[in-house]
Amino acid sequence: MAYTLYFSKNAIKELEKINEPFYSSIKQAILDLSENPRPPGCKKLKGRSGWRIRVDNYRLIYDIFDNQLIVDIITLGHRKDIYD
Repeated sequence: MAYTLYFSKNAIKELEKINEPFYSSIKQAILDLSENPRPPGCKKLKGRSGWRIRVDNYRLIYDIFDNQLIVDIITLGHRKDIYD
């Protein structure tokens, strides 16, 4: 059962700013979310809706809608900037 991936405009802008070698690993992590939206190491966020996964020094924040099989990528960015 594959989930459909949706991206917010903010997530697309942030993804375009990321350079190699981080871009490839983040892209692969996003594609893996379509098969398993709760991979090992993911965490439910406290104080805000969504889930988080770590990819090197970057974080992906996303929502999961199991009833519609959708993963909505809210934002991504460097770990020092993402939680502001």
